[in-house]
Amino acid sequence: MFVAVYGGSLFSPALLDDADSTHAEAAREMFVSGDYVTLHVNGVRYLEKAPLPYWLVAFSYRLFGVNEFATRLPMALSVLLLGVLAMRWGRRAFGERVGIYAAAFVYTCAGVYLFTRILIPDVLLSLLIAASLYFFLTALEPGGPTWRWYAGYACMALGVLTKGLVALLFPGVAAILYLIITGEWRRWREFRLLSGFALFLAVAAPWHILAGARNHGFLWFYFVNEHFLRFMGKRYPRDYNKLPWALYWSLHLVWLFPWSLYLPAAVRTAIDEYRVARARRTASQPDSNGGMHASFSSRTRLLCWILAGTLLIFFAISTNQEYYTFPAYLPLLLLIADGIARWEWIDCSRRVRGGWLRASAAVLVVVGIAASAVLFAMLWQSRNLPFEPDIGTVLAKHNIAEDTLSTSHMLDLSYASFAALRLPAVLAAIALALAPSISFLLRLRRRHYLTTTVLALGMATFLIAAHIALGRFGPYLSSKDLAREIAARARPTDKIMIYGDQAFGSSLLLYLQRPIQLVEGRTTSMWFGSTFPDAPKIYLTDADLQSQWAGDSRVFLFVPPHQKERVDVLLPNHIVVAQASGKFVYSNRP
Repeated sequence: MFVAVYGGSLFSPALLDDADSTHAEAAREMFVSGDYVTLHVNGVRYLEKAPLPYWLVAFSYRLFGVNEFATRLPMALSVLLLGVLAMRWGRRAFGERVGIYAAAFVYTCAGVYLFTRILIPDVLLSLLIAASLYFFLTALEPGGPTWRWYAGYACMALGVLTKGLVALLFPGVAAILYLIITGEWRRWREFRLLSGFALFLAVAAPWHILAGARNHGFLWFYFVNEHFLRFMGKRYPRDYNKLPWALYWSLHLVWLFPWSLYLPAAVRTAIDEYRVARARRTASQPDSNGGMHASFSSRTRLLCWILAGTLLIFFAISTNQEYYTFPAYLPLLLLIADGIARWEWIDCSRRVRGGWLRASAAVLVVVGIAASAVLFAMLWQSRNLPFEPDIGTVLAKHNIAEDTLSTSHMLDLSYASFAALRLPAVLAAIALALAPSISFLLRLRRRHYLTTTVLALGMATFLIAAHIALGRFGPYLSSKDLAREIAARARPTDKIMIYGDQAFGSSLLLYLQRPIQLVEGRTTSMWFGSTFPDAPKIYLTDADLQSQWAGDSRVFLFVPPHQKERVDVLLPNHIVVAQASGKFVYSNRP
């Protein structure tokens, strides 16, 4: 299932503008320069990010060359390992079926797929946070090997090297809350705190020390600006957003779809578990650690709820992007897998009609048929419209310069765009209509294992359709085609520029593999690096652009859609050498 969903995604589509290509370019410049301490993008210091994801991609470039496959391979392997961890944890805690379910849920979950289409570290962070807590939890078991404590600390350290201090915060808070709630707080002595923290520092500290020594002001910028001030909503420069409260919580039903609709089974399991535990506390005495003896399954349920709750509440308070809560997906999917398997067993052993599983399956049928109907309606509305190879020309444009949410491009869909999405839309509509309906009928017949398998296969089909659709968006979301046009015309002495923020044409950097000047582009992620004395002279004003446009050198200027009117006024005499999806490349020479 992993191969079916994620295999083809390694090779296509082209790397996208904004974060995807920017992060890939940081890894490429690391690979080319050999500087594995200070990240650079377009020759400018890029100090916002922790280095581990870029180390992995740079190593992948060394093995496979600079291409889409090598860029996506490390994060795809992270998804694979996340599913393996889900299977191992679920099997150990709840049995074979839950382990299989949990892995399948990871590989067919909408949010896991969606937020691994761009090169961001959150899936790797999720893997390391979950692994650290798994090692700690298994080390607390009677006879648990000592090495698991140190494996947990090593995973936390690698998490800090992946996305900063949140990888220390979330496992630490989850472990403390777990000990308090269970009444086992005296067991903190077993955590090997001194030697474990020494290992943590040995892994995490060297890069931070070297980066601080080589980059003046790094420690303030990285820890204060990028951690504390970002949490407070005061990070400079502003390049983030915060989802409205209701949208923030409700969207998790989408990110965990379709398995989120089985969340009531997990909640009911938690309620029953609490009642059983309370009854045991009433009838028994605490153990020598001050707590109660509990099974590994009960410990896992509690820790998963704590971790997921801590993450979701933290980012509900903080500034957030849709994918920030990615580390909550695995614990929630484990709980859902456990809830489904538990109620399947109850249904089969006690022959209980109705119940949570059938109710969730029925809701899923309604949602699937409704979504399928919407897709078919859009297809019907676009039935007489011609197929447009460049889907960007038939999208409804909103001002993406004012929108920092990662899924904002969904606002651009129009009737005309569905003429270019007929195949993936039909596949998705069929999958959404058939898979939930068939699985519901199988639920009624108590064919539970087959029910979940059919739904997972249907979701895999839906995600394959999503991949096909993403490929159709290639010219709109990436500037690779424009980079080819420039490469075919440009000489080494010619100048290449982007008007405005580099993010709107960042794939030019990766595919052209040469410096690009930015006109009025000293913004967002380029700001701090531009303050260093050795920053390359790539920042131009409108006056600089007009001067060089009238000079002797040939200039290629990338113009994003929202800047076209302004550039047309600045440069009334220009030649359009290429265009795609509303993006233009101007030149001052034929």
